[in-house]
Amino acid sequence: MNLNLTLIAQAIAFALFIWFCVKFIWPPLTRAIEERQKTIADGLAAGERGKQELEAAGKRAGEELAKARGRVGEIIASAEKRDAQMLDEAKAAAREEADRILAAAKADIDQQVARAKEALREQLASLAVAGAEKILRREVNAQTHADLLNQLKREI
Repeated sequence: MNLNLTLIAQAIAFALFIWFCVKFIWPPLTRAIEERQKTIADGLAAGERGKQELEAAGKRAGEELAKARGRVGEIIASAEKRDAQMLDEAKAAAREEADRILAAAKADIDQQVARAKEALREQLASLAVAGAEKILRREVNAQTHADLLNQLKREI
């Protein structure tokens, strides 16, 4: 065998192998590599977008939290104001009720005093009549004594 012929045959076989690899193996391989690079780039971009969205969401959450704290402060202030208002209303109602009860008690006391005075007048009148009877039994002029007793009743 000739060394040159073997070398040329190997060179032709190697050239066919390279042509075959370039024609049939290399394009799908480069497509797969490019798709993988694109997928990795998309994943990195998506990760970057996710990071930015997370930061934006954190800022929005902080703003919403600040708004909520402001609303809570307003609600608490409103509740305290309403509490004070209800307390004032309750105090006013209690004062009115106390004044009404006091007025009723005074009216009741005045009625009882009037009844007591009337009862005392009646008792005094009874005592006066009893005294007058004793006087009349001793003296004969009943008309004069009756006039005196009536005048005494009116004065009392």
